[in-house]
Amino acid sequence: MPGTIDWKSTFAAVWRERSQQLKPIADLDPVGLERLVGIDRQKGLVMENTERFLQGLPRNHVLLWGARGTGKSTIIKALLNRYASEGLRIIEFPRESLGWLPDVSDELRRLPYRFIIFCDDLSFESGESGYKGLKTILEGSLEMPPENICVYATSNRRHLVPEYMSDNLGATVGERGELHLSDSVEERISLADRFGLSVSFYHGNQEDYLAIVRSYFDVNDAEWMSLSEEAKRYARERASYSGRTAKQFYNAWISRIK
Repeated sequence: MPGTIDWKSTFAAVWRERSQQLKPIADLDPVGLERLVGIDRQKGLVMENTERFLQGLPRNHVLLWGARGTGKSTIIKALLNRYASEGLRIIEFPRESLGWLPDVSDELRRLPYRFIIFCDDLSFESGESGYKGLKTILEGSLEMPPENICVYATSNRRHLVPEYMSDNLGATVGERGELHLSDSVEERISLADRFGLSVSFYHGNQEDYLAIVRSYFDVNDAEWMSLSEEAKRYARERASYSGRTAKQFYNAWISRIK
């Protein structure tokens, strides 16, 4: 449980379902916010919300949603590197363990740190009920939600759940023409509504991709001419101009740069 971790020297932890306890993370990704190229709008929104959270001001839970490989998870890692010295701590919770979240939060609310509960690649299939523990933290119940806890989630889905054509079969039309969705659809969509800050991410174009690649390599203009052609070929083979592809190209080619 949280009380067994020295949060003064531990900046992040992950919940382990098998042992039912938090595991301190020793080797953190050192990525900085300045390395995230092409998503300035998204960075600005998330940083502003995080700074308000650290200052004890009103803030929102955050949902980062959209295309894969566009920097959603990396922003969270970079936030920790920027704000750990100001008391920010991050705990990663897998989807299947969210039922433990209310118990962990009981311990966290007593501590003098600000905790981001990080749910990466969050989504729920129809019929799953694991999100109920998350809803308690997002809005509370009889007890107010912890003031020092904020949820940041990433997802490829805007509403965190799959949406089917059959969902609309239960919809009804009121006498004034208003559309009423079925109760099951309303329940699923209401989870995403509890995130007051919803930030969208989209795949960039070739120009955006090359700007990210260039930020990784310390090369002169002549060297870049050749390197950029290789970067474009690499992206075409993967049919993706994402930030993830740019990092993968760097990993593949950095040893070839003299």
